Amino acid sequence: MADRISSSSSPGSSNSPGSSNSPGFSNSPGVPRSSDQSTAPGGRSGSWFSRPDSRLGAGMRIVLPAVWLGLIIGISLIEAPLKFQAPGITIPLGLGIGRLVFAAMNVVELVIAVILLWATLRRGVSAFQRNLTFGLIGVLLIKVVGIRPLLNRRTDLVLAGIDGGGSSWHYFYIAADGLLIVGLVTLLVVAVRASVRPYAPDGTPAPRG
Repeated sequence: MADRISSSSSPGSSNSPGSSNSPGFSNSPGVPRSSDQSTAPGGRSGSWFSRPDSRLGAGMRIVLPAVWLGLIIGISLIEAPLKFQAPGITIPLGLGIGRLVFAAMNVVELVIAVILLWATLRRGVSAFQRNLTFGLIGVLLIKVVGIRPLLNRRTDLVLAGIDGGGSSWHYFYIAADGLLIVGLVTLLVVAVRASVRPYAPDGTPAPRG
């Protein structure tokens, strides 16, 4: 009996503190056990995607694409062509006005894109909705950073009387706006369908099913 007691309480036994089989301890000193390391929901520790969704985020994912879509339709499809039909409007004058209007529009678009990105990087947002948002922001950056400066150079030449106007870059700009319109309509439909989902009392989306 004494031999059994001494062998079970010896320092080398598997139940002694600091051993590999002892709960709450790791094999290396100073390294916390894996169960103590905080992991955010979804398996990504500290990831943007681990943030819980909310009514505010869901609302932003509906309102912002709608505002962005209306901005493109109102300015690119309505204001831009109609201003040249106004009495007394010359091409240099119309281009000067359009340059100011589109510069302000691009700033608003970038602000909308940043807020929309913040609202999209949430846990529970579908991968399709996320990737579509990334694609729209990519098209916007190409339009603002790549195409717009080239159009501004052509506008400078027209205003200086060196060039008579007309540029193929306008078609690229129109194509970019067309992609944005199609993408924003799709994103708006997806966001509305995703929002038809019950919410828990704390404001987080209730689990599906």
